Amino acid sequence: MKYTGSCHCKAVQFEVESGEQVEVEDCNCSVCSKFGFLHLIVPKQHFRLISGEQVLTEYRFNSGVAKHTFCKVCGAKPFYIPRSNPDGVDVNVRCLDTKPANITIVPFDGQNWEDNAAKLAHKSKLN
Repeated sequence: MKYTGSCHCKAVQFEVESGEQVEVEDCNCSVCSKFGFLHLIVPKQHFRLISGEQVLTEYRFNSGVAKHTFCKVCGAKPFYIPRSNPDGVDVNVRCLDTKPANITIVPFDGQNWEDNAAKLAHKSKLN
């Protein structure tokens, strides 16, 4: 299934391919909990930026591996390149126009990231 999504002002628009049944992580780390990010990690080949590259800005912290992208216009964070899957894209399910039919939300302990990151490493691999 293909899903479309955007930032709040719709300057950034994208398309992501995923199943009708998806498992997403609800991370309790300092960044994700403040932004309400629900993580749908997909292979890069399953993500396409439709518009808005020129209005994206990037934020990096800690290890600098994750590339947190935000819309410069509205400040929304619709997707980013995650540290756990740098070969993939992590889409915020809350930014999808239509949500997958069956979503399973799994708590993820990002406050103890080093102990738990391996649980996510497979998410960007093609099936």
